Amino acid sequence: MVTEQEVDTIGRTLVDPQQPLQARFRALFTLRGLGGAGAISWISRAFMDDSALLKHELAYCLGQMQDERAIPVLLDVLRDTCQEPMVRHEAGEALGAIGNPKVLETLKQYSSDPVIEVAETCQLAVRRLEWLQQHRGEPAAGPYLSVDPAPPAEERDVGRLREALLDETLPLFDRYRAMFALRNAGGEEAALALADGLRCGSALFRHEVGYVLGQLQHEAAVPQLTAALARLAESPMVRHECAEALGAIARPACLAALRAHAEDPERVVRESCEVALDMYEHESGQAFQYADGLERLRQAPS
Repeated sequence: MVTEQEVDTIGRTLVDPQQPLQARFRALFTLRGLGGAGAISWISRAFMDDSALLKHELAYCLGQMQDERAIPVLLDVLRDTCQEPMVRHEAGEALGAIGNPKVLETLKQYSSDPVIEVAETCQLAVRRLEWLQQHRGEPAAGPYLSVDPAPPAEERDVGRLREALLDETLPLFDRYRAMFALRNAGGEEAALALADGLRCGSALFRHEVGYVLGQLQHEAAVPQLTAALARLAESPMVRHECAEALGAIARPACLAALRAHAEDPERVVRESCEVALDMYEHESGQAFQYADGLERLRQAPS
């Protein structure tokens, strides 16, 4: 049983800018796992931070929790044009992930936002909510525990899925469906097909490819992820997802790439490498879970 005091202690770590970013991320993912009103309240408070990376992850976690009590703060973040585009985009995606159709009109309104990443995200979220209404609920659970911005395509042939993924004449929602079907298929062929997506489409599309390759954790994609991270002309939101994917894959070549960009001039890339190196250490070690805030708290000397 988790006490309110323990939730508050973990929450204070999350909102404390003096804490190392790695510790704040572990606190965030611990709160995500714990859930409840207290966790949502602490996560919501951290949107005042000046780290776009952290705020992006706050919105992501609120969406993954699928708790409707998070809708008001996510709407505020989506509407706040002072927030960075990658933060507003993640708030829009989170609203789609929660799945309540009451946000449909707001998402439709922001589907024409002047920031293309926000507009495309809201378009996808609208399609997801409409899909949920048509199919009366969430898609069947797959091998990954994430709530995705689109259900996987029913097609199972990797070659045809690759064609759909890379076909820029198709609606973005259909390309996302192919993306998640490839992830679920797994294996080297699917990983290489996904990696081809790092060179096409919008920044939002490429960023999602990076995220999915991090979930898949197949080392066949390491060269393409490394190349995308190294492209200074690439969107920071793409480079940041590629860095985190390399941390999740956690092979020696990943470590070299992350260290090479640990002092990157782009803050969100630099911070992503910092977090990814922490993730690399976790994936390479014996610790049971990354979200270890509660375990660390209970082990600390009183």
